[in-house]
Amino acid sequence: MPSAPDLYRQAFRLMLSARLVEDKLTALKRSGKIFGGVFSGRGQEALSVALGIHLHKGDIYAPLIRDQAGRLAFGDTILNTFRTYLGSALGSMRGHDGNVHRGRPREGYFAMISHLGAMVSAVGGALMARRFRGETGIVGATCIGDGGTSTGSFHEGLNMAAVEKLPLVVVVANNQYAYSTPNDRQFACESLFDRAIGYGVTGHRVSGIILADCLDVIGKAVAAARAGEGPQFVVADLLRLVGHAEHDDAQYITEAQKASPLGRDCLVLAEETLLRENRATPEEIALWKKQIDEEIEETTARVLREPAPDPEEESWIPFATDYLHPCFADS
Repeated sequence: MPSAPDLYRQAFRLMLSARLVEDKLTALKRSGKIFGGVFSGRGQEALSVALGIHLHKGDIYAPLIRDQAGRLAFGDTILNTFRTYLGSALGSMRGHDGNVHRGRPREGYFAMISHLGAMVSAVGGALMARRFRGETGIVGATCIGDGGTSTGSFHEGLNMAAVEKLPLVVVVANNQYAYSTPNDRQFACESLFDRAIGYGVTGHRVSGIILADCLDVIGKAVAAARAGEGPQFVVADLLRLVGHAEHDDAQYITEAQKASPLGRDCLVLAEETLLRENRATPEEIALWKKQIDEEIEETTARVLREPAPDPEEESWIPFATDYLHPCFADS
């Protein structure tokens, strides 16, 4: 693991990459190049990257719709991201699925089934399978929104993980809205953090907009799970800075919320910290932006020239047991 200053710089670069990637995806969606939803993690990058960056090779990671930063931290690439969104037959999903449903399950990088609690039980089941095989030192992690914690899948998955004392880390991005349903219509407890004791798991609470705090708290949660201390439940308070997806203008988010501390941009705050603490210079940050922008533009041009799946030739088999299907092969 890099030293704290190096980890912070690395995390910031991944946040910046995620932001610029999603800005480009939004532009492609508006220009008619992307079919299906485009979900932005704007305002959630600090929380997302803090989870992905603390996981190791061999761990299990099930990202959700706003986890571009965490995906990049876990080893996904800008190239594979654009191949999936643009439906390239050369991507890891071979054009079989769109946007956020990408992954490499054999490598512990799960393709999202649903953001409504399904991945909690999916990761829990995978951890049970690893236990049956005698594997140790593994952590499974997933994120969920505040609205997703109201689903039966969330309850069943976390309850099983607690009973079995699985090394599971569940990070709740409490962005104040389940789509457009505010917290006070979503749960009656003072904080979702209060639910940890009810499940018998260790709870943590963090400001989801402060990168240093996210790295610290989530790092400790992952370490605790890896050390055999059972499931870890992290609740992060933040505000989604855009609509639920590109089609949503988020008129329900109040001006008071936007002007509150929760409405601050985690990427801007992280950059200010880098500069204030002399961890990076303005010239370095400008160079990083330029390098990432150039990679994004080159990647977009490349992927737009790549073939889509041929419906006459493609088998469309998502899973197979007798051979390694191309959707799990390296791109």
